Amino acid sequence: MIHEYSVSGTALTGEDLEARDVTVVVENGIITAIEDERSVPPNWICPAFFNAHTHIADTVAMDIPCTGTLEELVTPPSGLKHKILENTTRADLIGAMKDTICEMIHSGTFGFADFREGGPEGVSALREAAAGMHIKPIIFGRNGGEQYADGAGISSSRDIASWDEVASRMKREGKIVGVHAGEKDSDDIDSALDGDPDFLVHLTHATKKQIREIADRDIPVVICSRSNFLLGVTRDAGHPPVHEMLKAGVRILIGTDNTMFIQPDMMQEIAFLHTVYRVPEQIIIKSATCGFPPAGITHSLKKGNKASFFVLDASWGNIHHSRDIKSTIVKRAPLSHFCARIF
Repeated sequence: MIHEYSVSGTALTGEDLEARDVTVVVENGIITAIEDERSVPPNWICPAFFNAHTHIADTVAMDIPCTGTLEELVTPPSGLKHKILENTTRADLIGAMKDTICEMIHSGTFGFADFREGGPEGVSALREAAAGMHIKPIIFGRNGGEQYADGAGISSSRDIASWDEVASRMKREGKIVGVHAGEKDSDDIDSALDGDPDFLVHLTHATKKQIREIADRDIPVVICSRSNFLLGVTRDAGHPPVHEMLKAGVRILIGTDNTMFIQPDMMQEIAFLHTVYRVPEQIIIKSATCGFPPAGITHSLKKGNKASFFVLDASWGNIHHSRDIKSTIVKRAPLSHFCARIF
């Protein structure tokens, strides 16, 4: 039996997010038509967010009182978060991750890329937590977990012995390699590039030469601006050098990083990125909703794509006064206006 339904409103369509008054028709989870309309109800239809970098197991340590350096808090194997994870039962871990996945769905996120600690057991726990949740995680394992995951999530190249061997093995197996680089300084970026990564995370500190190479090699970079500020690896809008990356042609993705410190709410993340870094709204919303290119995932609203979008009710409150819905979605984070999530 064909399951068909339609949603009408002003939609951000195609790769360029063109705002059009349309009816989006979905059959069996696939967008089969986007029909232009002369008049539509006051709904805003936006491609779903993809959170390109998370550590959702850290939910078990959410907002725990803590101070210290980046190494003391999150660096493997002795960082505070790793000690807490080691002493958490599997049942508690799965329950915490389920709760965080529900929060992501609630705020319009249909997919996320998670660096998963805990080896094979850690990967298995996340798969169990996400089962039946209508959201697909791309899992990057560690400590042997990469063999059972979608690829490897490497901490800084200076933190993990033989990380390059892991990366080479993943490449041979056709899996994805993601690497933390440039978080506290630029010293580990060149070595990370030697591993031929499919994407990099942070690049909080990067030289012009490194940015040029990343752009030339078309390696996407996931920026996590709130986490950078909270963890003290930046104090200004020049780090990460987002504008230099964009000028060079680097593809930018957006992630929220550790749930220990940051709620995985993409609405909050994009508002912060615009406010602090003054990145244009068009670029931000495209980066947040394009999907996950390293895995071939797209969230754009066009015929033939899987249905992955949310609907905002603009009939009440003040957002119906908006002169630019992309700007309003980015800056005002109207979570209370969510009326549908079509995943």
